[in-house]
Amino acid sequence: MHFSRIKKPVYIMKTLLTNQLQPGMIFSESVYIEEDTILIPANVALLEKDIERLKKWGIEMVQTPGDILVGDPENPDPRRGLAQLLFNNPTQRKLMKDYTGWCQTLTGYFEKIRKGSLIEREGLLNLLASITNTLNEFRGDMIQLILYGVKGESTIIENAINGTIISYLVGQELALLPHKLQQLSIAALLRDIGMAKIPASIREKQGGLENKELQLIKTHTIHTYKLITKELQFSEDVGMAALQHHERWDGKGYPRGLKGKEILLTGRVISIADAFEAMVSERPYRDSMIGYTAMRTILSDNGRRFDPEVVKVFIRTLGIYPIGSIVLLSDASIGRVVQNHPDAPLRPEIKIMVNTEGRQYLKDEGEILDLMQTKGVFIARAVNPKELPTGQT
Repeated sequence: MHFSRIKKPVYIMKTLLTNQLQPGMIFSESVYIEEDTILIPANVALLEKDIERLKKWGIEMVQTPGDILVGDPENPDPRRGLAQLLFNNPTQRKLMKDYTGWCQTLTGYFEKIRKGSLIEREGLLNLLASITNTLNEFRGDMIQLILYGVKGESTIIENAINGTIISYLVGQELALLPHKLQQLSIAALLRDIGMAKIPASIREKQGGLENKELQLIKTHTIHTYKLITKELQFSEDVGMAALQHHERWDGKGYPRGLKGKEILLTGRVISIADAFEAMVSERPYRDSMIGYTAMRTILSDNGRRFDPEVVKVFIRTLGIYPIGSIVLLSDASIGRVVQNHPDAPLRPEIKIMVNTEGRQYLKDEGEILDLMQTKGVFIARAVNPKELPTGQT
């Protein structure tokens, strides 16, 4: 990189030691060495060779009047950085605010059930309407939010919201009638609400469960069914869909060991949505999978857990590379999937995040590359955001 001499604005300068610098760091203002020499301009990533030159020349510190936008060593969480990058326009920020509100509302219902209080059916329907109306308008952003959104404290609550979003999309692809689509969605939203009846010491236990604890966990589907049909007075179809979402296509699930089409279609849809959501979500005892890996896992099921026909619809709905997936292209650029082609799932539309020359688009201004129209470029592999240098998240 060629350094240039330029008159430095008069600001309060912050000092960073050279050994604190990391490749990929990006600053809100230019970074200087000595008094008037720019190391890197604002919003440009620091490269490994820049750091090596500083060390070679014996420069022990640099200065900047700005802040670290990306690559702060005190805040290295790549999911957090990626969420900031992917959700940085007003509409997307509003979606995150709406999502947080949905979680808070459902948490309130969960707490009421835990305490034995009644909850209003109408309030749940209003919550569901808010989720589905937003989803119909901002489908791609909502899928992306499931993969990389900022995670809260309650796994169960976020699982419920995310599983509802996925189930609703699959139900749409199945062309379910409106009342059936609503039944599917409310069952997905409430599928684990019976967990409120399970002691927190077991529900929130990290690591393996003892056999007695596991059997107690499995009773949550029964509690859920009773809450849905008795207390909330939703239809039997809603209750049964939630009850059956842990049944398996091969008959080895619970609570009744149903198999094949003995399981309601809505139950089969929620089963696969629940599994995918669990794979891509953080857990206290393991990291999340990337969307592509989760899809490959589902594709390799071979009729054990999931209805093969529902799997086909599921893949058609979300794609092999779900919207929001980060991918490395054959030309060495990095991007995220913004649109899938159902008839060509390996050639989606890609929003470039880092181009072939290493330039990063922190304001989401990279070009969109449609691999259906771009010959000679293909997806080399899916990328886990945690593999990326901090500046690329």
